[in-house]
Amino acid sequence: MNKRRLLHATAAAAVLCLAGHAQAQAQTQDFPPKKPVTLVVGFAPGGAADAAARLIARKLGEDVGQTVIIDNKAGAGGNIAHQYVAHGPTDGSMLLFGSIGPLTIAPHVMKVGYDPFKDLAAVSGGVNFPNVLVVHKGLGVKTLAEFVALSKKKPGSVDFASTGAGSASHLAGELFNQRAGIDMVHVPYKGGAPALQDLLGQRIASYFSAPPTALPHVEAGNVIPLATTGLTRPAYMPNIPTVAESGYPGFEALNWYAFVAPGKTPVAILERWNQAIVKVLADPGVREALNKHGLTPQPTTRAELTDFMKQEDAKWSAIVRDRKITAN
Repeated sequence: MNKRRLLHATAAAAVLCLAGHAQAQAQTQDFPPKKPVTLVVGFAPGGAADAAARLIARKLGEDVGQTVIIDNKAGAGGNIAHQYVAHGPTDGSMLLFGSIGPLTIAPHVMKVGYDPFKDLAAVSGGVNFPNVLVVHKGLGVKTLAEFVALSKKKPGSVDFASTGAGSASHLAGELFNQRAGIDMVHVPYKGGAPALQDLLGQRIASYFSAPPTALPHVEAGNVIPLATTGLTRPAYMPNIPTVAESGYPGFEALNWYAFVAPGKTPVAILERWNQAIVKVLADPGVREALNKHGLTPQPTTRAELTDFMKQEDAKWSAIVRDRKITAN
């Protein structure tokens, strides 16, 4: 009797094992999805995020043999897109070109309707780029040291623009406030274009801008660049010092975009997407095209992206608390 029960138990375990193996195989075989893939971007067409997503999506579709469609869901600094994907299909047919703000800053500033670490699943890093601090010509400063001296001489009189409360450009400014011991006044805008227009019109003193937005005006001499916010100088701005080398060692405030998926997407499918995206980001043609847009490819494993997001989350949540940042 006991022997018969043991045989039955062994057979049942074998069936369960085979079922699990078959399920894993089925999940892997479902890649690529049988329907077109949607890559959601949380910003309007024409910006850095959209340009990068379209470059990558084109090659990704060719490599996996399935159409990859860009879906621009702009609004709320990218939070609308992130909430949308957090509740999206889990069959591998939806990916999100997620960004630093909605993934690691906004959840500490406002109610966003999703948990970046539960409702979204890490797939791979995408691209990154620094900000560049630019000022209008009438401000009368040409170096970061002069800018800080002016801010300390007239506390609360120097302002800085950002692309919205809780955005990467906002937090870059707040991090600099903290490190430099100054108190620039934050002025949020609905995007980089209106912020830059007010800077050119000398209605705002400074702006932590995305390089692709500011570079034409820097080259034309319309604005003065003081420093970039990465640890090293970008190749397209070799003559502009970093904040770190200008007296604030270790200062780093990067914009970054990463690929994530709905949180309940099967691991086997997530891994296949990771392999496909890493391959695309290693392609020389893709890398060259991204570099021309001022973007640095940042492929990672899924675990590396998760660790990176946790580090960024801890860094920026501390700044939010220290500077008492809210959505208003």
